[in-house]
Amino acid sequence: MSLNSALAAGASGLISNSSALAGISDNIANVNTVGYKRVNTNFFPNYSLSSGAGDVRYAAGGTSTLSKLDVSTSGLLNPASSSTSIAIDGNGFFVVRPNPQDVTGFDPVLFTRSGNFETDSAGFLRNSAGMYLYGWPVASDGTVNANPSNIDQLEAINLSNIGGAAEATSSVRINANLQASQDVSPAAATYDATDPALNMASGAVTSDFQRTIQIYDSQGGVRSLTLSLLKSNNPNEWHAELHVAPPTDVTTGAGFNSGQIATGVLAFDTNGQIDAANTTLPSTLSFLSSDAPGPLGAGQFQWAAATGIGAQTISLDLGAAGTPGGITQYDSPSTLNSTRVNGAIFGSFASVDVDKDGFVSARFTNGVVRKIYQIPIATVANPNGMATAGGSAFFVTPESGAFTLNVPGAGASGSIAPKALENSNVDIATEFSNLIITQRAYSASSRIITTADEMMAEAIQMKR
Repeated sequence: MSLNSALAAGASGLISNSSALAGISDNIANVNTVGYKRVNTNFFPNYSLSSGAGDVRYAAGGTSTLSKLDVSTSGLLNPASSSTSIAIDGNGFFVVRPNPQDVTGFDPVLFTRSGNFETDSAGFLRNSAGMYLYGWPVASDGTVNANPSNIDQLEAINLSNIGGAAEATSSVRINANLQASQDVSPAAATYDATDPALNMASGAVTSDFQRTIQIYDSQGGVRSLTLSLLKSNNPNEWHAELHVAPPTDVTTGAGFNSGQIATGVLAFDTNGQIDAANTTLPSTLSFLSSDAPGPLGAGQFQWAAATGIGAQTISLDLGAAGTPGGITQYDSPSTLNSTRVNGAIFGSFASVDVDKDGFVSARFTNGVVRKIYQIPIATVANPNGMATAGGSAFFVTPESGAFTLNVPGAGASGSIAPKALENSNVDIATEFSNLIITQRAYSASSRIITTADEMMAEAIQMKR
């Protein structure tokens, strides 16, 4: 009985070490595989000893193995050249699926650390194992509906649906100086912004300072706003008008004429800084769309019907006292130092970037950058309890626990490492050491069999 069990123990040693060798071989073969998780083979004994009085003959039980993936250990991050090559710096996984479209409840939800994504022929991001990357779509207002457990809110990230983009101007910053010693024009005595015979927009009154600022409408068209200033009879005060050129680009309500969209005064303190409390030129310009219904009220304006463009609101930044820039009144020649206008004309899709917060942003030839997706990071309580689905992808099991989708960097999830790839977590020196140990253990197990065979042969010879 004991000799037979010794033979069985030797055979189990051969089988178990063969299994260990298979895992080591896979580890060595995949040392350069992106996101690969090493196989860890654990040995455990099969013996069973009874306790108590009496003569107990020992029977060898041999050994068995259990191979598990070391999913929780991260590999080193290496730089990559592709903008769609990404890695996770910390805990978590990318959410991937085998199909990018027409997904049903029967299609598996998988998780991977393999971030070598490239666009396929249809524009979807797919890694080298053929798994498609999923993310939350970003709404037009920049918000993301990030649900931690609803997988149905994710979409396969597609770059082919990105068309051109234009961006309407929403803010204008003016940096200028008005000469404090400017002579007051005789026209200032009769100036009236509401009378086209006595204002600057109509050209009836010559302004002391006038500059044209280009802005962009909702379709990326270039429009011109003219700022006209006339020094007032009141100290440290200038009459101001903003009008659209040509005036036929806008339709205005009561109180405006000649393309005016804002009138008022610019006031300054004794230090030459803008006096916001006494400045009456509006800080917000609200254009109604060209097809806005109904008559315009006093002080309202809209793009002319012939323009066919949408509504937009522009904040007018003239600066503030004590801060650099803006409009000042010093005793030096009047000049427009600079204007800062956002918005852009139409531009074609140029490239894509991914940032550490997981936002996939489209860049256009006009300089506009638009966020289109956010990549979630999935975490589980026990990563080593996940099961492999092949291709460096895993699925959750009762042992791993359910997944949670997080914004990168939130909670227990890691952040996105742009233009980087995660190496395998294989330590080649450790694997070669284990290879030698396994080879010796296999040889030793074979010696058990030959020795037990010789002893059994001796027992058989006793009969002769």
